[in-house]
Amino acid sequence: MNNSVWKIFGIYILMIILTLFSYDLSAQDITVRYFNAEWNAANKVSWCHSKKGGLKDCKILSYDIGKDAKAQSKYKIVVVPTIIIFKDGEEIKRFQADVSFKMAATKEEVQEYIDEQLIGDF
Repeated sequence: MNNSVWKIFGIYILMIILTLFSYDLSAQDITVRYFNAEWNAANKVSWCHSKKGGLKDCKILSYDIGKDAKAQSKYKIVVVPTIIIFKDGEEIKRFQADVSFKMAATKEEVQEYIDEQLIGDF
């Protein structure tokens, strides 16, 4: 092949690489809504809304259902804590506490689900 073909091929590959690296995962609109209540502070899921060591590649919103009855009703929260994952505004997964009001899901399980959603879009 001549040099011009290699240059065009190189530019094409470079464009593909730049497109992949510039792809913003947060643009896929994964939102985590975390619900708890002040009376259940002992069972707070600190990793859910922690800036350091918390969930990655998603927006996190927290609600205290004791102070926000509308959110409790709107999202049909029956036990706290509850973590709901939304993709493009639609609920796709719900993690709820067990009968002792402790979150059964781990950070790794929740993050894995988020990661699967992001990777599945490629």
